[in-house]
Amino acid sequence: MSVAVAIEAGAAARELISVLDEKGRQIAPFSSRDPAFGLADAYRITPVVRSLREARGEKVLGRKIGFTNRTIWKQYGVYAPIWGYMYDSTVHNLADIPGAVSLAAFAEPRIEPEIVFGMSAMPEAGMDERDLLSCIGWVAHGYEIVQSLFPDWKFAPSDTVAAFGLHGALFIGERHQIGGDADRWFALLSNFSITLRCGDVAEPGHARDVLDGPLSALKHLVGLLAQDQHNPQVAAGEIITTGTLTKAMPVKPGERWTTELDGIPLGGIEIRFG
Repeated sequence: MSVAVAIEAGAAARELISVLDEKGRQIAPFSSRDPAFGLADAYRITPVVRSLREARGEKVLGRKIGFTNRTIWKQYGVYAPIWGYMYDSTVHNLADIPGAVSLAAFAEPRIEPEIVFGMSAMPEAGMDERDLLSCIGWVAHGYEIVQSLFPDWKFAPSDTVAAFGLHGALFIGERHQIGGDADRWFALLSNFSITLRCGDVAEPGHARDVLDGPLSALKHLVGLLAQDQHNPQVAAGEIITTGTLTKAMPVKPGERWTTELDGIPLGGIEIRFG
């Protein structure tokens, strides 16, 4: 018979950092050790992990919002979005990648095509999507590589929060300034389609799948943080990636993935893995 062990934030954070350093290693979910381990417990681990990563020289660049795509909730047993920090060690411009991206650092990696925002002002709780757009300086299309520190992608929602929001890396395509085109972008951001391709795989998606659109995903994050006593609100200058527009697809070395977008002035992007 297994014995439940209460999860202490500092110990959990140190364990997660050790796993991060031993590339590809996985651990038992915290929820399997303590059935009472919930989202509130996980979000108390988040600032401790941030402090440890900053102490070793990493800098927070923004946040990823996870599980915004309602079409995949049943697959993962998760029924509400979560978030995690992104760092200068994990965020990259696609144009700066000279060749194939190594997958060696990731545990059971999957690819997610996403919409990425660059925040030009701090959003306030209660803002609607149009108000939030006024806080965004640029929009881009990118790929997030997510990973599971827990074998076979089996976990509770709280486990995903503790484990960096499942964030592995973000690769950002061309950045498009909002400028004076806010009305145009507002209409487009909730009404475009995408196809993710690799060989014979063609995985479709739509902006509406992401909580009715990427701006709605941002609104959800701002609302979550307004009630969070342990983690700060989104700040000006942060990069926010808003969740996968398609199913998250497993990736392996030697593959080439591309996207095609329709209904929004963002070009498709390509990434190769080695």
